[in-house]
Amino acid sequence: MEVSVIGNPQTRIFRTELAYKVNRLCVGSESNSIKSRNRVSFYRETSKRNEIRLRWSQRSIRCEAFVSDKAPFLKPTPRSRSLESVRLFVGLPLDTVSDCNNVNHEKAITAGLRALKLLGVEGVELPIFWGVAERESSGKYQWSGYLAIAEIVKKMGLKLHVSLCFHGSKQSEISLPDWVTRVGETEPGIYFTDRSGSQYKECLSFGVDDVLVLDGKTPMEVYRGFFESFKSSFSGFLGSTITGVTIGLGPDGELKYPSHQNRKHSGGAGEFQCYDKHMLSALKHYAEANGNPLWGLGGPHDAPSYDQEPSSSHFFSDGGSWESEYGDFFLSWYSSLLVSHADRVLSLASSTFSGTGLPLCGKLPLLHQWNKLRSRPSELMAGFYCNGDYDRYEAVAETFGKNSCRMILPGMDLSDEHQSPETLSSPESLLAHIKTSCKQHGVIVSGQNSSDAILSGFERIIENLKDENAAIDLFTYQRMGAFFFSPDHFHAFTMFVRNLSQFKLPEDDLRAEEAEEDDATKTLNTSMQAA
Repeated sequence: MEVSVIGNPQTRIFRTELAYKVNRLCVGSESNSIKSRNRVSFYRETSKRNEIRLRWSQRSIRCEAFVSDKAPFLKPTPRSRSLESVRLFVGLPLDTVSDCNNVNHEKAITAGLRALKLLGVEGVELPIFWGVAERESSGKYQWSGYLAIAEIVKKMGLKLHVSLCFHGSKQSEISLPDWVTRVGETEPGIYFTDRSGSQYKECLSFGVDDVLVLDGKTPMEVYRGFFESFKSSFSGFLGSTITGVTIGLGPDGELKYPSHQNRKHSGGAGEFQCYDKHMLSALKHYAEANGNPLWGLGGPHDAPSYDQEPSSSHFFSDGGSWESEYGDFFLSWYSSLLVSHADRVLSLASSTFSGTGLPLCGKLPLLHQWNKLRSRPSELMAGFYCNGDYDRYEAVAETFGKNSCRMILPGMDLSDEHQSPETLSSPESLLAHIKTSCKQHGVIVSGQNSSDAILSGFERIIENLKDENAAIDLFTYQRMGAFFFSPDHFHAFTMFVRNLSQFKLPEDDLRAEEAEEDDATKTLNTSMQAA
């Protein structure tokens, strides 16, 4: 059996010393900020606080192919599955390619890739933004920056998983295409809108999927053109270097409404996003078709706002509007648009990439806050609803299964014990719940950590990967940046990669590896100095 995580079928692994050598390789402007975790930049040597140092010494981090008894999460558990077949990827910075289609700090990225390769990581994930590749005008594509990254990854001997992103990213300062933004200036109804009229301009509303709003085309027609151009331009990499594609399904690439876009603290319930003119028109027709035209005039009047707790209004209380006849009417409609959007996009991607052999993926959010309440408001606000005995994730899992699409579940580093008791949150139970729905519909689950990586999360990731019921074979760690390469975190990540191997080399192999290690260290040392 090939040991994919280690990347060597003979189960031989370098005991590679990975630490920090002065080379002006810096990631981000402030290592503790969320924004900087996903950005790559160079600084002068006087910026000591921002330097990532790579030093090879006897005290540096070792990546050995045996298990340390000091790490509690290495202990075997009953029903634990082997982790040798888990493929490990690491996400590249969100702004790896700039909005001008240039590779940001190619030498720094190459050095980081080399470190991951020697550590035993199988590949990296590259976000490809619509706003970069089709920036200027409809149908005019510029793939040069992304093709350059694919070539670098290929030469490094790594695999590449691409994420086709039809959303913008404020933290990496990437917006929707300029030509789409110009459309939005004259047709603001293309964006999700909340009760106060505030627009979410990082993603198109689900209400315009089949409406001719983009220079005479529907978003689905535009997405098809994007898929086809990508497939043609990257044909030389598909199935060899590129081994998987994630399809963007909504805000942050996840299948959800942007219900928490303006929330300022974690305890808020969020808001329904149904007030753009196309969503309101769809609601009106739905209400008239169901014989209740007055219910189609707008969203729930008694729902809380972004920063209000669910208990602050009548809608989510026990016996409140959410479980009334009206609540079932509205939430069923709101959820149906979410599922229909997923079906449209995944069906389109499935037909376009048919014959390439590439597995397709889509990502769900892990909306665990308030999920101990009967109403589960965070999930309802984001579009996940069930009535009767039908589970709220059943329709989504069924749609993924229908389109032969894998489901990416984030938050596999989150544990219940680290959640604030005030928010009645249980990420562990919610993750298990969604896994069960996926298993019932034959949907393969891939894993990710939460967007804000935490040092204590590696133990929980290991436990999720051991889960026999999910059989996760691909895990993507998010994301390269200042925090990722900080000494404490990178040491913990090195231990995590080591633990995925779950074996110990014989002494003869270890001695042989030491000779290879010396050569590898010299080679990496030289290349890092050049960077």
